[in-house]
Amino acid sequence: MSTNVLRTTEGWWVVLPQALDSARAGETPTERAVRIDTKAVTTAELLADRAAVHAAAASDESGTPVADLVALPPVTAPCRVVAQMVNYRSHARDSGFRGEIPPTFFRKASGSVSGPHDTIVRPAHVKFLDYEVELGLVIGAPLPVGTVVEERDLSRYVAGLVLTNDVSARDVQLTKTQFYESKSYPTFTPTGPYLALLDPEDFDHLTDLRLKLSVDGAPRQDRTLADMIVRPAQALTLLARFQTLAPGDLLLTGTPGGTALKAPSKVVEKIGALLPPATKWKAFFKRQAKNPLYLRDGEVITATIATPDGRIDLGEQRTPVTDAK
Repeated sequence: MSTNVLRTTEGWWVVLPQALDSARAGETPTERAVRIDTKAVTTAELLADRAAVHAAAASDESGTPVADLVALPPVTAPCRVVAQMVNYRSHARDSGFRGEIPPTFFRKASGSVSGPHDTIVRPAHVKFLDYEVELGLVIGAPLPVGTVVEERDLSRYVAGLVLTNDVSARDVQLTKTQFYESKSYPTFTPTGPYLALLDPEDFDHLTDLRLKLSVDGAPRQDRTLADMIVRPAQALTLLARFQTLAPGDLLLTGTPGGTALKAPSKVVEKIGALLPPATKWKAFFKRQAKNPLYLRDGEVITATIATPDGRIDLGEQRTPVTDAK
C-alpha cells in the first residue's frame, strides 16, 4: 500500500491512511496529515528514514488538515532531473513521428523544480508556453552505470512517484533545438504535492495510473501508462548505460498527447523544408500564434495522476500562469 508524504517549511508529513480509505469509499474526506519525527532535510535523507515515515503513518493522532498546509515540492534540490522525450504513442502521433522512435533522454536544471501550487512564470521573451503532465520516478537506491533493471527489481531502485509538469518554452526549444534551456527556467517543473512511497506490490498497478491535465477546466491531456512506449524498468536500464543516479534524483517519464504543440501537416512540412531556416520558422510561428492552446497569463493548470481505485494517488496540482513583470 502506497504512503503519501508531503513537505512544508515545518518539515515532512505523512497523510493518514484513514483519509485515503474514505476517498476510496467514495466519500469526500478532510485529508489530515501527521508530522514525521525525522531530522531529514532532503528527499534522500527522508528515504533513508523510512522507519520514521511508518511510525507517523501508524500514529493515532488526529493530525492537521492537509488543506491548512502549504506544500513544497517533495523532491529537494539540488538533484539530478532527467526526462524522457516522446515516450507516449499519442504524443508521438501529435509530434509527427512515424515508425520506431529511439529512446531519448535530456536533462533539466533542478532549479526549475517548484511547488505544486506555485505560479508558473513565463519569461518575457517566451511567446509559446506549453504544458506536459508527467509521472516522475524518485530514485531510492544508487543506480551505477551498467545497471540492468528488470521489472521485478523496479522497487529496489524506485522509492516512489510524484506528479510533475514539464513546462516548455516551445519557441526556444524549436529554434535552438535546445531542450535544456527551454525546460529549465525557474518554475518550469511543478512537482508534488505528494511523494507516494510504494510497497513492492504497488508496482503491479503502474499501468493503471491515469494522467490528466486541464487548463481553466478544459481537458487537454488524459491517458494511462498503457500508452507509454518505454516503461520505467527499461528506461532506467537505458539511462544507466551512461548516467549514474542517486537517491532523491528524479526521472520524468514523458507526456501523453494533447499538448499545445502539434506537428504541421505533411504538405506544410514538405514546403517548409524548401525554405531558408529564418523564413521557415517565421511562417511556423505565425501559424502557432493562432493556436489558442498555448498558456496565457491568468490561466490555471490542474493536473492529477492516480489509479481508478485510489490505491496510488499523487494528489492535485493547481498552478496559475503569469507573465514575468
